[in-house]
Amino acid sequence: MKKLFLGLGLVAGTFAFAQTSPTFGIKGGMNVSSLSKDGGLEDQGSKIGFNGGIFLNAPISEQFSIQPEVLYNNLGSKVTVTEVNLGNDNYSAEYARHLDYISVPVMAQFMATPNFYIEAGPQFSFLVDARDKYKNTKNGSTEDAESYSLDKDNFKNFDFGLGLGIGYYFTPQIGINARYTAGLTDIYKSNSESRDNVKNNVFQVGLNFKFK
Repeated sequence: MKKLFLGLGLVAGTFAFAQTSPTFGIKGGMNVSSLSKDGGLEDQGSKIGFNGGIFLNAPISEQFSIQPEVLYNNLGSKVTVTEVNLGNDNYSAEYARHLDYISVPVMAQFMATPNFYIEAGPQFSFLVDARDKYKNTKNGSTEDAESYSLDKDNFKNFDFGLGLGIGYYFTPQIGINARYTAGLTDIYKSNSESRDNVKNNVFQVGLNFKFK
């Protein structure tokens, strides 16, 4: 709870530093996420997910602004468990871990040009759902798919990370953004030797829209 208040406090503090009226907006896009170590799953790969939410951009000078956001973040990883060739048929089984968070990034943005910016800052995330999905395929076509909810008590509710990104506005309202966020928190409450320091990592790309 203290971490939630810290994130909200940083958002509220944005108003105090703003030199002009803040601008509200919405954003959304694609996540390419992975887990740094995943409990012995050596063939771990990246998983495609999504992000979406709202932001507030508060200029503190002509070149600098603070942008807190509230995002729904679908993170996790994907593993190809088996891959077998029988005759002319190819069979595979995929395992994907889905970890959904409410994330509060607080980005400091530097306008290198009137349209292009560089950003960096902390991200505070709060776990809302955890589940595993399994999919069996034959020659690229899904034959069987199942989803299982995981016990959230096995995961830490809070995740902290640092983000670095760039963005470009084609118009005063419409822009694109790319950001990489590295998790610094072990996401599991109890670790064993095969599950040590498992952290979220995600590359995000998406669209921003500012309201006038």
